[in-house]
Parts: sequence; structure tokens; C-alpha cells
Amino acid sequence: MARLPRLVIPHQPHHVIQRGNDRQLIFRDADDYTIFLNWLREGAKQFKVAIHAYVLLSNHVHLLVTPSDETGLGRMMQWMGRYYVPYFNRKYARAGTLWQGRYKATVIESERYFMTCSRYIELNPVRAGIVADPADYAWSSYAHHIGIKPDAVITDHPLYWSLGNTPFDREAAYKALVEQAITAEEIARINDATIKGWVLGSEKFQIALEKKTARRVRPAKKGRPLKQKEKTPIGSKNPSMENHHKG
Repeated sequence: MARLPRLVIPHQPHHVIQRGNDRQLIFRDADDYTIFLNWLREGAKQFKVAIHAYVLLSNHVHLLVTPSDETGLGRMMQWMGRYYVPYFNRKYARAGTLWQGRYKATVIESERYFMTCSRYIELNPVRAGIVADPADYAWSSYAHHIGIKPDAVITDHPLYWSLGNTPFDREAAYKALVEQAITAEEIARINDATIKGWVLGSEKFQIALEKKTARRVRPAKKGRPLKQKEKTPIGSKNPSMENHHKG
């Protein structure tokens, strides 16, 4: 089956995952993380993609972004690869690909999943057992969101601004949100949608996008549709019985 083109909806949040090939390291020291973030900031500005949240882990990257058009996200990711991969290969005397195929992405329904996805991204180091507190991890946007360190990579989403009227209110409200546990079901839903490219949202949101894009954006329901039995008009003969008598 031919692979569907990646679905990108302008002005709608997207969750993006880029993994190292065979789960190999894509960052080996602090300079690698810093250089990647510098290029991410420059690429986002050049291709008009707003970065709302991120985490850089040793062998993969999560981003929460909003592209302003249909091509900007893909162009930004390609541009990042053209700069970062040669840098990494030269530094560590290696050759060949660094990424595990194409990056993965899913469109997100803002009101329903934006904050959950942002929390999911920034809590990755905690789930991985790297730190106990997300504030202790240097390579994520969490410190920006709770007011510890402004981050030039980040463009705050309107839903973040709606958390409070002052920076202190927003930061405290966001911290309280992150301290709420994300359920295993929510984690599985985000992972599954992103890896498979299905839209993460309510059924109403998915149906609207299917109409807008003229393509399927969610997995098909399991099982075959039940066949309806044909009704025999009253007074008519049953063909199977008629053939039986003729035999």
C-alpha cells in the first residue's frame, strides 16, 4: 500500500518525534544539544513554525509546534537535518544517516490535547528515570514555562497565555498542571497517534478534518460490517427451497 503524504494543517498544533537510527545517540555532549537548539530556533523562524514545547533526549526529540503553512514543518525538519547531521558526522568521525527514517507527526486538537501533549513532552525525562523533577532536566522547555529560564526557542501558545493574567499566574498554573499525573491511556494515545500519523482529537474534530482534507485521519473500526439479510417478500418462493424441490 502506498504511504499517505504526511498530514500538515496550517495554524494547528502538531506533535513531532524524530528518532536516532536504531535508537543510536544523536546527542553526546552539551555542545550537541546547544547547537541543535540554535538551529531549531533559526529554522523555526525561517520557515514560520512556532515551537511551543520540546524535549531533547539522548536518542530522540519531541516537539510541539504550529506551522503557518503546509510546507513549513517539512522544510524546517529537512533544513535541520542538512545542518545537524553533517556537524554530528564530522565531530564523531562517522558517516551515513543519523535519523530513523522520516520524522513522525500528528495533528492535535488544541482545546482537548494541547496541554496534555505539552506535559507529556516535558515529563519524558521523568518517565525515563533521568530526573525526578522535570525542572532538573536542562534540555526541555519546562524551565521556560514555569519561569525559571526564558527560552528564545519557544513561542507561547494562546492556551498557555490563557492560564493566567500575569506571568506568575501562568507559570504557577502550568506547574500545577504538570504535577497532575498523565494516565497510561493518555500516553498510549499520544504515542500511537504520532507514530501512525493519525489525528489526535475528538471524533467530531477527526470527522471535520476528513471532510476538509478528503482523506482518512483515524484508524478504521475493527471488524467487517454486518451483512443485512435479504428479506423474502410475503407470498414469494424461497429460491433455495425451490431448487431443493427441483433436485
